[in-house]
Amino acid sequence: MKTVALITFGCAKNLVDSEVMAGYLEQAGFALVADPKKADIVILNTCGFIQPSKAEADEAILEALRRKRKSGSQKIVVTGCYAERYKPVLKEKYPEVDAWIGVKDFDKIVSVIKGGLFSESGQTFLYSDISPRAISTPSSWAYLKISEGCSHQCAFCAIPLIKGAYQSRDIASIVKETETLACRGIKEINLISQDTTCFGTDRGLKNGLARLLQKMTETRGLDWIRVLYGYPEEITDMLLEVMQDPKICPYFDIPFQHADTALVRKMRRAMDGERALKLIKKIRQKISDAAIRTSLLVGFPGEGRTEFQRLVRFVEEARFDHLGVFTYSREDGTSAYPLGDPIKETVKQKRKNEILEIQAAISAENLKKYLGRRLDVLIEGAFKDNSNLLVGRIRTQAPEVDGVVFVDMPGEAWDARNPIQKVEILTTDVYDLHGKFTR
Repeated sequence: MKTVALITFGCAKNLVDSEVMAGYLEQAGFALVADPKKADIVILNTCGFIQPSKAEADEAILEALRRKRKSGSQKIVVTGCYAERYKPVLKEKYPEVDAWIGVKDFDKIVSVIKGGLFSESGQTFLYSDISPRAISTPSSWAYLKISEGCSHQCAFCAIPLIKGAYQSRDIASIVKETETLACRGIKEINLISQDTTCFGTDRGLKNGLARLLQKMTETRGLDWIRVLYGYPEEITDMLLEVMQDPKICPYFDIPFQHADTALVRKMRRAMDGERALKLIKKIRQKISDAAIRTSLLVGFPGEGRTEFQRLVRFVEEARFDHLGVFTYSREDGTSAYPLGDPIKETVKQKRKNEILEIQAAISAENLKKYLGRRLDVLIEGAFKDNSNLLVGRIRTQAPEVDGVVFVDMPGEAWDARNPIQKVEILTTDVYDLHGKFTR
């Protein structure tokens, strides 16, 4: 039996693609192993979104080729966004790689490994409920990709160049996969895509995400549904109404990117800071316990000190629950590329750190509202750095990107079949909570 190590880089959407490839491989009789040194075949599912991602992919390819030379027989396959975007150049740069697949042919991974011929697809691969999938997240939760590609034209973003136009899955297919996951004991499903709030528009469906969520809430055994990555201008009144359902986590992941009006327009985004604050106020009025996460971009061409200070004031006023900051990466093929990259990297990093420092204080203050409260916590398992603690999340914490809840290990064994437990919050810090089980 041939062994395969599948290594994933980048976002949760890449992870789902890897899970589908793993499903096809297991179906074909391959054995998946965690250690690439023990594998006959190593697959690197790469990210090519920004320069640091590409540098990470290059290093991973070089390391894989070093192992291949040492083993004398190992095969290397490179897949994903980096391979899709730069395949001709990469083939010439790394001739020892045995096979290259972009983002259009993940379902042909078995044929590729076996050396068979296949015709490349015309559009990005989007799996369905009948696609095999080997879930790699903890047994209590999973990601579910509802669409692929993006039809927005943000000036800084290369995703449409890599993935193509937006394409939604069929609602019936998503609901069927939801039911399958729930039957396997999954309690939390996290919906992901390049733009979840755009769901269904390519199919002529109005309020598509709201309609999908309504269908998903009917799934027996499923307790939490979380929506990740939605564009601010696409958050409708109907969506806000539907998200008041108790099964849907009061969680809004909205990448505002910036607050300065002129800079937002230059980025080809639709909502500046003033409009964003109105939306945030509306969300919190409709859903009182809502948590709002955003992503911001600093160092975009034209961001002077005045523009940056507007972003600082926006963060201070918005008081986000969770926040991520990226520094501008000049990407070839994007509409911002001709603008150059005039802001020094040291300045970008300084601005990023300033925003994160402000947010740290806001986060620490926000978390104090949970002190003494009994909250539902989805337990993921033992904390790897301390065997006396379990680690989990509340409804307003998304997996892998937000803080967590540390729970004191009980004297007796806890029932792992019921991962959502009541926990009393005893202390809080900057990003995390700490508590104990309650009777």
